[in-house]
Formats: sequence, C-alpha cells, structure tokens
Amino acid sequence: MSALSTAFVRLHARLTPVAFVPEVRLHQADEPIGLWELTEGEFRSDRPPPFWAFAWAGGQGLARYVTDHPQTVAGRRVLDLASGSGLVAIAAARAGATAVRAVEVDELAVAAVALNAEANGVRVDAELGDILDGDAGDAEVILAGDVFYSGAMASRVLRFLLRATRAGASVLVGDPGRAFLPRGRFDELAAYDVPVSEALESVRVKRTTVWRLRAGRPEAAD
Repeated sequence: MSALSTAFVRLHARLTPVAFVPEVRLHQADEPIGLWELTEGEFRSDRPPPFWAFAWAGGQGLARYVTDHPQTVAGRRVLDLASGSGLVAIAAARAGATAVRAVEVDELAVAAVALNAEANGVRVDAELGDILDGDAGDAEVILAGDVFYSGAMASRVLRFLLRATRAGASVLVGDPGRAFLPRGRFDELAAYDVPVSEALESVRVKRTTVWRLRAGRPEAAD
C-alpha cells in the first residue's frame, strides 16, 4: 500500500457508517462523478473505476448476512474476493473469522481496505492482484459481493468459485439482481431491501439476495 494511495483515499472519502450495516464505518465518497473522473474510470482508460469508495448493494447485503449469522465465518479462514471497500471482509473479521484475506486489482482499493479495517479495529490482509485464474489458497469460506456485473467478469468469477467449492470451500455471494448472475447454480439464503446511491444505481433501494453456490466442476461454468 503506497503512501500516495492512502493519502488519496483519505482526501476524497469520509469515514461514515454504512447505511445497511451501521456497525461498520467506511471511507466513502459523497458523490461518484467527480471521483470517477479523478481516478480515470473505465470510460477514460484501463484504470478500474472507484468501486472502493462506495458501499455497493451486493456487499451491503452480504455484510449484513455475515453480521447477523456470525457462525458462517467464525473460526474459519475467509477470502473476500474483489473486496472493493473491504466492507464484507471487515464484517467477517468482526464476526470472528480466524483470518481474512481481501483481494483487489486496484491499488486504491487495497489502500481503502487497509484504512477501513484499521478504522474498525480489525485485521484484514489486503492484497493487490488478480487471482481468478488460480485458486483460493487455504480459504474455508469465500465471500463475493456484487461480482457478476459483466459477462466477462462473471465467467471468470464463476470458474474460480466452482474450483473453490470443489476444494471444499463454502461460497456466499451477495447480488442485487445483476444480469450476469447464473442463478440456477445458487441457493437463496436471505434477501434484503438495501439503500443505495441513486447516482450509481438510478434507484434508492435495491432488492439484494445472498446466495450459496452449489458445488460443481470448474469446467461446468460455461
């Protein structure tokens, strides 16, 4: 985590409670457009958009579920995939996970995860990298909030998650009705009406579901 990335997160996001999981505070941006331009989002370059600066519906729903059902992660090693702000990772750490690894491809997100974990008094190991072509390491539980937002991403994520279930991991996903979620592969655990940014989602509330992935062979992801 670079000092520059840490300073950027502190400068452009305020530490505030998460709407649907007020037990957790995150560095969050007041509005998306200006920050998106500052970070040169997906429509201007190959830099990822600032997912780390907002509490997305899928992550909020999943963090709420983990908070209300701590037995899901307590005493287990957890991987938070595409962690964004670190909301779900922090919820897992607060719920008693033995170790929490949060992986992101954006250096600013890694800085945000570290800052947010510190602000909430928990330990999260924030890691920069793309692990989707590999495996989940020693993770016993994998958490993924709002990862099925594009066809290309959904295909890679599903293959990764199926490999993890085959290795014995439990996989939970939070999703607010994204088009690329392969619903037939999941069992519903809970559903929530989650407050969201109207500027990001064009609505103020998103119906968000927490799903458990059924075990399956990686090559069945097509």
